[in-house]
Amino acid sequence: LCAVPAHDDCREHRLSAEDAQARPCHRDEARARILLAVGRGFRKYGFGGIGVDGLAKEAEVTSGAFYGHFSSKLDAFNAAAIVGIADLRSGVLQFQADWGSAWAEHFIDFYLTTRRTCDLSEGCALQTLTPEVVRASVEVRANFEAELQKVAEAVAQGLTEINDKDRMGAAWALLSLLSGAVTAARSVNSPDLSVNIAEGARAAALLLVNAKKNL
Repeated sequence: LCAVPAHDDCREHRLSAEDAQARPCHRDEARARILLAVGRGFRKYGFGGIGVDGLAKEAEVTSGAFYGHFSSKLDAFNAAAIVGIADLRSGVLQFQADWGSAWAEHFIDFYLTTRRTCDLSEGCALQTLTPEVVRASVEVRANFEAELQKVAEAVAQGLTEINDKDRMGAAWALLSLLSGAVTAARSVNSPDLSVNIAEGARAAALLLVNAKKNL
């Protein structure tokens, strides 16, 4: 009679231990899902255009669940900005892996078409969140800068047509050109003008990345 309860106790203890090990993983997954939705909310509405209740609604969670992962709206914005810029770096590296020496032209075309015309909530963090970061705290800007530096380094390593000493400068110029062009193109009502802005930026960007070929 004692053997059955003892077995059940052990099983319950084993399941509890397994559950305890799984909880951090589940919590991380939940945070990642919420963070993706939070990032979309900030991209679409801006920092001042959406509150915690709105962000929680975007993530399909309660405000209480939101605060279970982020201490404040600013904390969530900081995390979303970091993840967004890290995603940009991953995208650059993926283009380099997929297209080799031709990666830059494909990346430029993607950025000036897909990233210009997609829903703002799915836009590039460099283009959509930078204006908000400018107004943010020193800590947020420092974290953003650290991630952005990694993006520039990833771009620079792929600019093989440019002299080594000039690659970082060219990388910063390319990122600024693309994000600025998409911002300008998104700001106008005329579809034709939006396209013209993108085409002008494309021509300038290709001149930049093919510096040696143009000598």
